[in-house]
Amino acid sequence: MGQKINPLGFRLGTTQSHDSIWFAQPTNYSENLKEDKIIRDCIKNYIQKTIRISSGVEGIGRIKIKKRIDEIEVIIYMGLPNLLIEDKPRRIEELQMNVQKKVNCVNRKLTIAITRIPNAYRDANILAEFIGEQLKNRISFRKAMKKAIELAEQAGTKGIQVQIAGRIDGKEIARVEWIREGRVPLQTIRAKMDYCAYTVRTIYGVLGIKVWIFLNNE
Repeated sequence: MGQKINPLGFRLGTTQSHDSIWFAQPTNYSENLKEDKIIRDCIKNYIQKTIRISSGVEGIGRIKIKKRIDEIEVIIYMGLPNLLIEDKPRRIEELQMNVQKKVNCVNRKLTIAITRIPNAYRDANILAEFIGEQLKNRISFRKAMKKAIELAEQAGTKGIQVQIAGRIDGKEIARVEWIREGRVPLQTIRAKMDYCAYTVRTIYGVLGIKVWIFLNNE
């Protein structure tokens, strides 16, 4: 069971909550879902253009969207927010204008806030992105995985599992490699887990990275 279902969806209502919080009638559900995807894509594209050039990483943990009748509230959880808020008023206004152009906000107020993740390497998305950057720079996949596990252990996690699939190190035959350290209880619902499936494009093909992090028991 642990490998046949998303670990976050498996724990919804216990240790995990939705990243999109809103209510919609069945006829409007697909429109709201599409709107969420547009908002997330717009934010990621903007941050990729403004931050990735200078630092090589985006540092986005997750994007939470809360919708009311007259308001859309977006909270961006980042591990490296300083790069975005160096010129905070201008950056936030520019990002807000980009999102408003993509989304219909005629009768709704759009607010965007940035929250810093205290321990960035306790977040599966940031850790997967770190591994992806290492693989892009032609670092050995074993060295990248071991470094990621070391960073996660220093951040205070109880266990971590990393899996990389594809043409690893440019080999002609695709394969799957994984490594685990500590406890990773995939079937325990009360275990607080973080999970990410990340895709990275390298010069020798597309690689899939999966990261499971065991944080603690509720």
